[in-house]
Amino acid sequence: MSFKTKFAMIVLSASLALYAIAGAWLATRAQQPANDPGAQQRIFESVLQHIQDDYVDQPNMEKVRAGALRGLAYGLDPYSTYLTPEQVKDYRAGGKSNQVGIGAELSQASSFLYVVAPIKGSPADQAGVRAGDVIEYIDGKATRDVSLYDARQLLNGAAGTEVKLRILRAGARPLTLSVKRGTFRAPAAEAHMEAGRIGVLRINSLDKDEAADAKAKLQDLLKQGAQKIVVDLRSVAGGEIQEGVTVANYFVKEGAIAKTIGREQKVLKSFDADPKLTLFNGPTVVLIDAGTAGAAEVVASAFIENRRGEVLGEKSFGAGAEQELFTLRDGDGLLLTTVKWASGTGKPFLGEDRNHSGIAPTVEVKKPDNLEAADVEDLGGNEEEKPNQTKPNAPSEPVVPKPQPEDIQLKKALELLRTAAQRAA
Repeated sequence: MSFKTKFAMIVLSASLALYAIAGAWLATRAQQPANDPGAQQRIFESVLQHIQDDYVDQPNMEKVRAGALRGLAYGLDPYSTYLTPEQVKDYRAGGKSNQVGIGAELSQASSFLYVVAPIKGSPADQAGVRAGDVIEYIDGKATRDVSLYDARQLLNGAAGTEVKLRILRAGARPLTLSVKRGTFRAPAAEAHMEAGRIGVLRINSLDKDEAADAKAKLQDLLKQGAQKIVVDLRSVAGGEIQEGVTVANYFVKEGAIAKTIGREQKVLKSFDADPKLTLFNGPTVVLIDAGTAGAAEVVASAFIENRRGEVLGEKSFGAGAEQELFTLRDGDGLLLTTVKWASGTGKPFLGEDRNHSGIAPTVEVKKPDNLEAADVEDLGGNEEEKPNQTKPNAPSEPVVPKPQPEDIQLKKALELLRTAAQRAA
């Protein structure tokens, strides 16, 4: 055998050996879980070792630890967060007794502080804050990449004091709003009659005891001769799951309404319809939008999954979760989501991202000026005047009320009910 032939055989054998080793390594990697916590922990330890050994200055390991914990929680969901020892004490005490907020349901979208919906009649609502607004600065402090808990603390303060918000809004120049902090309560449910014996039930909140008020308004509509109902849940965010279940039960006579889901999709509690609580069995349309979240999504999902009626409007925001505080050795803590609210079939309203959160309507009708949370990133990077460039006593740009556009969603809901009545006749 010539030297060239022997050399070729050696190269071929080595190549086959390397191929076999690489194949075995890839097979081993493929067998490992994609979400391997042990592997992530080793990476974390490696980064920590580099900080200790290679960082140019002597690192403050207490700050490093706090930053790491904050980042770990930030990668979960908007409502899980790291709390300092002072914040843990404040959380356990139920917040500072002399502080109030502005009255808006908040979340995060693309790392921005996002207004799911202002509570009707609240200071935020009166100052002109709208659902879908991005709060870029709070009193000159940037909110991007700030935890939702920290942002809420920036918004809270003594009753009567003002907080300045720099708002990014779709289709408008950035503006600054001054909001006077104060106590407030969402107005009671509203009701009115439309032509064709259609009653419109407008629910403004699903906080504790609000379902009873909605019941009274629904009964008033039925006494006035309503034979068809529109349930308006637009910009109703937050609330309590039991209130949403109760309102849904006024219309849904049987079947599953909602669930609470724990770790590994374990069902913690099921809420089923009670026939004795049902008040209305006739044609019904539910209105939702991007500001619909939490308890209101319980109502909407119950209509869809039980085929009770159409749900019209835009995809809801996707919220509804419960957190538990886990304290750490040094007095700080982790506020972690341990329970999610879900539909009757067990689908959580809060998903892993915006594309997997919320409820899609059965009949989509979008508002002309709608900004979805998924589009928030498009508002960033605006080169308009920054807060630190304004004069300290410069007046805020006034919010000029615009003429109310036609409510195309309500109009479509009324058309659906009237068309259904004509078909039935």
